Amino acid sequence: MSSSVGSLTISQLKEAYLEGSLTPTDAISDLINEIEARDSDIGAYISIDKDSALEAAKNADINKPLGGIPIAIKDLINVEGQKCSCASQILKDSYTSTYDATAISKLKSNGAIPLGRVNMDEFAMGSSTENSGFHITKNPWDISRIPGGSSGGSAACVANGTAIASLGSDTGGSIRQPASYCGVVGLKPSYGTVSRYGLVAFASSLDQIGPVTKSSKDAALLLNAISGKDSLDSTSIDNHDKDLLSKLDGNIKGMKLGMPKEYFTDGIDSEVLKYVKKAIKNLEDLGAQIIEISLPHTEYAVSTYYIIATAEASANLARFDAVRYGNRAANPENIIDHYIKSRSEGFGPEVKRRIILGTYVLSSGYNDAYYVKAQKVRTLIGNDFTNAFKDVDAIISPTAPTPAFKIGQMSKDPLEMYLADIFTIAANLSGICGISTPCGFVDTSDGKSIPVGLQILGPPMKESTILRIADAYEQSTDWLSIKPYS
Repeated sequence: MSSSVGSLTISQLKEAYLEGSLTPTDAISDLINEIEARDSDIGAYISIDKDSALEAAKNADINKPLGGIPIAIKDLINVEGQKCSCASQILKDSYTSTYDATAISKLKSNGAIPLGRVNMDEFAMGSSTENSGFHITKNPWDISRIPGGSSGGSAACVANGTAIASLGSDTGGSIRQPASYCGVVGLKPSYGTVSRYGLVAFASSLDQIGPVTKSSKDAALLLNAISGKDSLDSTSIDNHDKDLLSKLDGNIKGMKLGMPKEYFTDGIDSEVLKYVKKAIKNLEDLGAQIIEISLPHTEYAVSTYYIIATAEASANLARFDAVRYGNRAANPENIIDHYIKSRSEGFGPEVKRRIILGTYVLSSGYNDAYYVKAQKVRTLIGNDFTNAFKDVDAIISPTAPTPAFKIGQMSKDPLEMYLADIFTIAANLSGICGISTPCGFVDTSDGKSIPVGLQILGPPMKESTILRIADAYEQSTDWLSIKPYS
């Protein structure tokens, strides 16, 4: 395993600071060198703000919870003075943020240092990071494969040892799925736990900022820092489960874990299923009780999600009209031509597809048939989880039905791509919390080993429960010690 700064966890780097074996300036300088040396093969980063990061490192207070810790930031979270492009040509070089997102303000107040913008599917619309308006990010375990999406850059840089940790966003699995594909930990907090102020919206009722890390302990540290009520976001809440780290005691004896029968069906890769079942047996050996449960409306989750998410996207992206925001097309004939040309040139194919679909389901002739009905089904899906959590403390499943697929493998079939999020979408529709942690490696036909993720879902505001389970599992295995680099 590499001894570079990039191989360290937040906890390990903080310990090095306090011991005096490293300074924040040394750590960030070394990490920048690692990025410059190795990221070209992966393409996780869009940009690195070297000067401001090094300046912040000079003045870092290492006694703060995250003092001097560099954090990579997904390119749709506003950081004052940095370009925020959402990996889209319509915003490329045209918008520099004048303010910090609340999550960034909280990171900074806890001593963390934003370092670099990381790649994503354009406006967070995708499951592979192939839809970036800039370049495709590759999986560090096998550069012929995707890292997942939309937070593909966030997961890839952590897996590749070119970031200590990162922030991503999760609208339908966009943190958990790439975490699974890249062999790292990805946490989607309950809706409202982290303020969305300063997060460029994809689907406002589904979006949530969360951490991508090298362990559940690190995820707890980051979530402690960024969570809480925010007057600038009316949907934010005060989650009283504050000191998450103290809850990670390794003890899950007597906990009841549900296995939804709808998540263990035909269509799951046999090797993924094998490792997830091994992980479940491991949890049972640690003292948990495994109970089969039912989430009967699971089959409607994907279609419900893609109606609601695209409807909200079509409204949220209306602001990018090249008048208020965005790059303007050259020589339009009139204002209508200006809108058409600017948005046609600026948006990529997947974003256009979702805007068109969202506009269609909101149109006067189809609103009741699609959007209103989808909201009713959303309620039923939420009720499934409410009923399940009366009997179990958490729910366990594969994070994704397959390991990371080849770049280009699903590009011509959007529906098949959408189905890659089948196990993660329902958590966003329901507002509950979820985490993915590595649980094995699948050997591919071309001689590579690629990660498999275990998903743990918990009731709203029960991040401590899923973090406790994930941490206990991580302590009993060595999956997190395996790296794609040497």
